[in-house]
Amino acid sequence: MARHNALLRLRRTLRTRRANLCKTLADEVKNLRDLNPVDATGDSADAAFEADSDVVSSQLAQMDSRELSRIERALARLKQGKYGVCESCERKITLTRLNALPYATLCINCERQMEKSPGWQDRSSKGHWEQLIDSDAQTGNQRIKLSEMEMSLLST
Repeated sequence: MARHNALLRLRRTLRTRRANLCKTLADEVKNLRDLNPVDATGDSADAAFEADSDVVSSQLAQMDSRELSRIERALARLKQGKYGVCESCERKITLTRLNALPYATLCINCERQMEKSPGWQDRSSKGHWEQLIDSDAQTGNQRIKLSEMEMSLLST
């Protein structure tokens, strides 16, 4: 019964956070749309500062949007009766983890295992740049270590 009450409390937390994010995103989108460089006054330093501020605002909006998507997914899992259950091993996710990260879909063990496995970062479009393959080189498909190339360039 304690877990059930905790899950109900987490549902309220998710809904509140969703409402706050929706309001924040609406304000951020409105502010980004209201930008009008024609009315800008000031020197080039002011323009550069404004441009940087716009980039930061856009990035914050993207982060909020990703969090909102995760919250929506968690709320959908609640409706399906799958909230708090690991998508990988189907064991219960601890309440401690859910309190820290209410939209968690993996238990801590599966999350750690996923992060250890090769290619887990591919989900976020990050590459592995420590080794490259030069298909045009006559190296017989040998791996070229980028760190060694950088060191050789620095020593010359």
